[in-house]
Amino acid sequence: MPVFALTYTYTNDTAGRDAYRPKHKELLGGLAEKGILRASGPFGPEETPGALLLVRADSKEEALTLTQQDPFRVNGFVSSVTAQEWIPMTGPLADEF
Repeated sequence: MPVFALTYTYTNDTAGRDAYRPKHKELLGGLAEKGILRASGPFGPEETPGALLLVRADSKEEALTLTQQDPFRVNGFVSSVTAQEWIPMTGPLADEF
């Protein structure tokens, strides 16, 4: 099954994200338990606020739909989200995908 890199760009409302973080993590945890979410995490403090999520999906549209109910997205804390198919080729993690 293909892997897609979802890139979130966050708004500057850190307090709002913090309030919804438990529900956000609950949704992502459920996707991880199903083997759909392979890895995720925020960008570093010197980067544009956002996050990277690596998900398994049959299509780009399906990848985007997987996080459509993410509380961060539903409540307006994600200003944009993109999906790109990612083809792991080299490195120790490549075999895991």
